[in-house]
Amino acid sequence: MRNELFRRLSATALIAVSGLALAGSATGQSATYTAPQHTTGFPGLVGGENQAEVAASLALGPELERDRSPKWLLEDQRKLDKSLAALAPQKAGQVDAYVVVVGLDSDPIFGREAREAGKVLSRRYNAVGHTIVLAGTEGSGPSALPNGSPRNLAIALARVAELMDKQQDVLVLYTAGHGAKVGLAYHDGDDGFGIIPPERMARLFDELGIKNRLLILSACFSGIFVPTLSNDTTALFTAASAERTSFGCQSDKDWTFYGDAMINNALRQPVPLAKAGEDARALVSKWEAMGANMGIIPSEPQIAIGSKVDVWLKPLEARMPKTATPTVGRAAITIFDQPK
Repeated sequence: MRNELFRRLSATALIAVSGLALAGSATGQSATYTAPQHTTGFPGLVGGENQAEVAASLALGPELERDRSPKWLLEDQRKLDKSLAALAPQKAGQVDAYVVVVGLDSDPIFGREAREAGKVLSRRYNAVGHTIVLAGTEGSGPSALPNGSPRNLAIALARVAELMDKQQDVLVLYTAGHGAKVGLAYHDGDDGFGIIPPERMARLFDELGIKNRLLILSACFSGIFVPTLSNDTTALFTAASAERTSFGCQSDKDWTFYGDAMINNALRQPVPLAKAGEDARALVSKWEAMGANMGIIPSEPQIAIGSKVDVWLKPLEARMPKTATPTVGRAAITIFDQPK
């Protein structure tokens, strides 16, 4: 009896599936299109899972949103849409920079750093109308900016790729947040979690065709991006080596060590990019030496400048402002201040 019932149910299911297939064909669905397939279960992302599975999952750039308010989601989408719509097309006949800044953590220090980085980089590279900042709160209230999430970053990059002349224009990307030995960490309160590994970032650039890149990655262990993202047309600066942490990420401060050195100091000066990178590295080393008795181990910021970077960098630097701007906010080394 059970076998007969199973046979009838199976036949009914087959007819239903066939009907759906026919309905899809009748509406013009391409015979060559294959819908996304479920080839695995939910990925393992915690220590108790098979470690090879965990590593493979992290390399794909997982992102998790938990119990987000639908009103918050709609508001964030509207903020993103408004920011994307404000991006202007590139100017024909010249090398343009598109500045994308993302604060990937909800600690206010990263919101403050991201906002100021957007201003400094936009001014340095004449990117007014070509700048988008994604970040959470700067501490005084809810953020008026689109959230600094991997999803929003990917969408912003896709829009920039549509607007820029990919043969001559350049992406200037600054990331602020925490890092892990597997990539940049996305952590928005108790609601948003994720990882942007080097492999994921490389795939984003490859798919979008963004080849000319100035990448400044401010996070612990950010040197892990150097082997994957370095090429002839990329200038890459990281706050630390692949094996070292960076410093100064207290939420009540205005700058991390590297953000203060690179953005708030070096890139405010009318000096070539390579010198700015070296100046920032020297300043970080000086500050870290001040904290040697507190157990600070040098972060070893990395610099990798491709052999063909000058093709896009020289035109940008020829139009760079000739005067410096003053630093703002509390210097990163105020973490050494002791209460009296």
